[in-house]
Amino acid sequence: MTHSETRGTIHLEDAEVLSQQRFAGDQFILRVRAPACAASAVPGSFAHLTCDEAIPMRRPLSIMRANPEQGWLDFLYKPVGRGLDVLGQRVRGESVSVLGPIGNGFTPDPARPQIIAIGGGVGIPPMVFLAECLKDDPRFRVLVMMGSEVPFPFRLAEGEIEVPGMPAPVSSSVEMVESWGIPSRLASNEGYEGCFAGFVTDLARLRLEAMSGRELDEVQIFGCGPTGMLAATSDLARHFDLPCQLALEEYMACGVGGCAGCTVLLSTPDGPAMKRVCVDGPVFDARQVYPE
Repeated sequence: MTHSETRGTIHLEDAEVLSQQRFAGDQFILRVRAPACAASAVPGSFAHLTCDEAIPMRRPLSIMRANPEQGWLDFLYKPVGRGLDVLGQRVRGESVSVLGPIGNGFTPDPARPQIIAIGGGVGIPPMVFLAECLKDDPRFRVLVMMGSEVPFPFRLAEGEIEVPGMPAPVSSSVEMVESWGIPSRLASNEGYEGCFAGFVTDLARLRLEAMSGRELDEVQIFGCGPTGMLAATSDLARHFDLPCQLALEEYMACGVGGCAGCTVLLSTPDGPAMKRVCVDGPVFDARQVYPE
C-alpha cells in the first residue's frame, strides 16, 4: 500500500516499483505507483526520488508519462553517479520515496496550434509527456523531434505520418508516439538508420523552413535537453520569431526551493533576476533564459 503525505500541491509518497526496464546506452525506464503525484503531474514537472535509504540526497527526474486513472508514473533516466546507479538496481515490488510533482510546466497557447516539441537526451521525457497530454486536444497539432547520441529507448518504426521538409532518409519514428496520432522524427550524430545525421535543432530548422509565413504564425516551440541544445533551440525560435518555452535542468539539493542551489540568472521585464529552477521553473520563456 502506498503511504502518502501532502505538502501543498506536492505529494510525498512511498511508491511501489511496478517495473524497471534497461535499454541500450545504459538507459532505464522506471514505472512506479504514486497515485497522488500521478493525479497532479503536468508536462515539464518533475519528481525528487530517494534512490536508496543509505543515500540521503534525492535525485530529480523529469516525469515522462503519468496515468491518473491507474496511478503510475514513468521516468526515463541515464545513471550518472552512485545514486542513479543504485536506483537502476531497484526491482518490482520494492518501495521508492517520491516527492512530486514539483515545478511549473509548459503552457501551450491555443492561439498557436502547431507545437514543435524538441527533446535531447534526458530532455526527451517532458516532450513525450506533453505529446501524450495533448493527443486528444483538438486545439493543437504536435510534432515531436528527438535527438540522442545513444540508441533511443523506445520501439522505433517507419513514420507513417508525413512531416513536410524531412529529407527522404529521415524516416524513423517512435512507435508509441505515432500510435497517438502524433508524428515524430529522430536525429543523431551516431549514424542510426532512419535518423537525421546531425543535431535535432537542425532537423527542426528543416521543418520550419518548409513552412509558409502563415503556417509559421501558428507555431510555438517547446524544448528540453542539454544546455547547448537549449541555446540552439532559443536561437532557432528567435530566427523565425517564434514563442519558445524551455525546461531547464540544474543540479538540485532540496528540490523545493529551500536551498536555492539551482538558481539561474534570467532577464525579466523588471530586470535581471535570480530564479530557482525547481519551483520558479523548470519551464521558462526562452527569451528570458537567452536574452539578445
